[in-house]
Amino acid sequence: MLPPGWYPQEKSQIEGFLKGFKMDGKAKAAIAPHAGWFYSGYPAALSVSALDPAVETIAVIGGHLSQASPFLFAPEDGVRTPLGILEIDRELREDFAGKLDSAPDKYRDNTVEILLPMVKYFFPKAKLLWVRFPQDLRSFDAGKILADRVAGLGRNIAVLSSTDLTHYGSNYGFAPKGQGKKALDWVKNTNDAAFIKAVLSGDKNEVLARAENDFSACSAGAVLGAMGFVSQSPNYRGELLDYRTSADAPNSVSGLEIPDSFVGYASISFVSFKQ
Repeated sequence: MLPPGWYPQEKSQIEGFLKGFKMDGKAKAAIAPHAGWFYSGYPAALSVSALDPAVETIAVIGGHLSQASPFLFAPEDGVRTPLGILEIDRELREDFAGKLDSAPDKYRDNTVEILLPMVKYFFPKAKLLWVRFPQDLRSFDAGKILADRVAGLGRNIAVLSSTDLTHYGSNYGFAPKGQGKKALDWVKNTNDAAFIKAVLSGDKNEVLARAENDFSACSAGAVLGAMGFVSQSPNYRGELLDYRTSADAPNSVSGLEIPDSFVGYASISFVSFKQ
């Protein structure tokens, strides 16, 4: 449903953008931003390409939901991308949705769609689970349930969770540190840094608190879902792959001054480690 400009509409343009990324990761889950590719395409592609290439299904967890929202699942059998159709894993959807307070996702939203051409490029044979999680600790529990249902079905999946970080400036009605370099440094080194630290620590309560109190994540429920999912496997931890803001993209291209409004983006993978 997204109009042209969010991501390339032509297969050759998508392939040209993504061809430099290597599928050499073994991540069980990852967190990716969901802005237009010009701004957040690089960290998003890092997250998708960090996932285990052997998986059969990619669960893309979006957000933009309130605490009171049900879990929203795409009701379609498949979704179209410029690289072809992504088939929905209907068996997993019905099994998982039946364990939650769920409803069909019939709303226009970018948190899942923006990542689908990347999923199709890196995982051409994989199926898709499209779901959006509310910003609530129920989402951490839902991630645990997903891990349990996947084990019961004998399915090999990876989770790709979608969130942007601080939305700063007049466009978003949030500018506690004014404008310019001072504001950008605060977003990068304080506000977004605190949320990323909470994710890497594995503290679900701190992740939700930072998102709600600091306005540092727009889809914390998706992050909680990934954390809950990997919590069911031993020896998994978060690793920051990339961090940037939308202020970096136009500056690097045209030398513009720091914009009035900008958004933070992080790429995080969850990988196994030996004790």
